[in-house]
Amino acid sequence: MSRGKAKDIPPEPERTCLATGEINPKRGLIRFVVGPDDCVFPDVAAKLPGRGMYVAAERTALETAIRKRVFSRGAKRQVQVPDGLVEAVEAALLRRVIDRLSMARKAGAAIAGYEKVKDWLDRDRAAILVQASDGSERGKSKLHRPKGRGSFFDILRATEIGLSFGREHVIHAALAAGRLTDLFRDDAVRLSGVRATEAESIEGEGAFGKVYKTR
Repeated sequence: MSRGKAKDIPPEPERTCLATGEINPKRGLIRFVVGPDDCVFPDVAAKLPGRGMYVAAERTALETAIRKRVFSRGAKRQVQVPDGLVEAVEAALLRRVIDRLSMARKAGAAIAGYEKVKDWLDRDRAAILVQASDGSERGKSKLHRPKGRGSFFDILRATEIGLSFGREHVIHAALAAGRLTDLFRDDAVRLSGVRATEAESIEGEGAFGKVYKTR
């Protein structure tokens, strides 16, 4: 009896970045839509109705899109870009990453704490290592990182990781391989590109309300 032919994997959807003109996979882009008030709004979950416009998940690309007013070109009409749009994107991605980690924890696919994380790493169970950006470098260096791209992130502070685990703060966390971890990785990669560095410290409220403070 002959074996059935393996199903072809559908190609990953791609879109053109308004700022750079480059074609990239949708999961590495930020989708924007125009609301009824002709105001540009970030749609990081890519679920809102309306014509989507895409910009690479890089802070420089977002800033370029705003500076060059490319959203009006993408929308084919004059639109308003509110103050604090980049910060709103960062805040939305941050909430999404924290929620993804929380979902993985509830499903038993994520753990926290030095000893538990070390055990997962030693048994090659950890697909992703997450360490707090404001944690002790000496302490963090005692844990080896999993191999492969997208297997280590240090974009969250200890209090932010703690939110996912119902704790005041967490320095070390790990995720096992699986669908939830893949979703976390995609959003964490986008946040890595958008989140402000120490030198670009941003604090306060933007046009979309209160945003997370960055160091």
